[in-house]
Amino acid sequence: MTPSPVPAHATRSDGAVPAAPSNGVVPAAPSAARGHDAAAPAALPAHVPLAVQSRGGLVESVHYGSIAATGSPDAGGSILWQAGDPGPFYPRSALKPLQAVALVRAGLRLEDRLLALAAASHSGGPEHRDGALEILRLHGLGPSALANTTDLPYGAAEREAWLRASGGPDQLCQNCSGKHAAMAAVCTLNDWPIAGYLDPAHPLQRLVAATVAELTGETPEAWSTDGCGTPVPAVTLAGMARAYGLIARAAAGTGARAHDGDAVHPGAEAAVGRLSPEAAVGRAMRTHPEMVAGEDRDVTALMRVLPGAVAKDGFEGVQLVGLPDGRALALKVADGGDRARMPITVRALAALGVPEALDGGALVPLARPVVLGGGRPTGSLVALDDAFPAQ
Repeated sequence: MTPSPVPAHATRSDGAVPAAPSNGVVPAAPSAARGHDAAAPAALPAHVPLAVQSRGGLVESVHYGSIAATGSPDAGGSILWQAGDPGPFYPRSALKPLQAVALVRAGLRLEDRLLALAAASHSGGPEHRDGALEILRLHGLGPSALANTTDLPYGAAEREAWLRASGGPDQLCQNCSGKHAAMAAVCTLNDWPIAGYLDPAHPLQRLVAATVAELTGETPEAWSTDGCGTPVPAVTLAGMARAYGLIARAAAGTGARAHDGDAVHPGAEAAVGRLSPEAAVGRAMRTHPEMVAGEDRDVTALMRVLPGAVAKDGFEGVQLVGLPDGRALALKVADGGDRARMPITVRALAALGVPEALDGGALVPLARPVVLGGGRPTGSLVALDDAFPAQ
């Protein structure tokens, strides 16, 4: 049974706790309480309970969120089902495959291993750092061309190894360095200035914006700045799902045609042979999932287990999965936490009838992380069946 939503309350100046509004939406706090730079939201997103963590038979935590599943591009990418708030939302790093499609349209040609890195939130291992550097050197550039932020490696093992070697925050270690190396490379291919390639008015970012609008079928409601510095659009869950369906289906071979260069960027061709940019990016991610994330990362594990899938996570609880038949799903965990992301994803794949996500399937271990007490199992984190259509 789905538990009732947990009301969020604000405290009045007299210390009393006012009742939550009947619609469950808490009004925005007064501007003085939010800080000078915060903008008042019109309303809080209408997320719904998607997963719960239990301990000793009691529900300990509830994860709210929203999710959408879309059909094949051949059927117009219509919404198969959805729950919660359709958006808009910021896809964060889940936008990277769409950005990579734009880069291929602009003439980027890389072997699959490096093209996958251009769409990655990598763990910062040697293969990732060296790969980003290789992209730069192939185009006559060095690390000074990068405009991303510095960071330690994202992967726990990779970060520990880097620190043991006396490493510090570094642009190549930062999980978006493959994307930034590819963006700088495309600037050299098109005689665009490398300096300022993150500016929304730069030709590169205008191309990305046009590609995002085409693949999602939407004009973004707003743009902001992602953690690494690139512009990030606000689009709907269904729009992002449609884009992943296009990329995954193209990579599976259906609809893998050469791109018409005049549509977005004159002279753009596929990265490999006559593949479309969508097919090239999808194939690279499918064949090199270790470059998209890394060892011991759930996105890499999902693509290894699920043949033909194109998957990418994003900060603040975002997950996208495209299937080879063109169906896709997009989800956003309301609290921005990561632990409920994969249980919800696997349950959604089960609702789509994906065999690997059904009982006994290879994805099930990702769906039910064990909650420990004193080193022994004492509960679980599971998706709520009520949030999904019957299988």
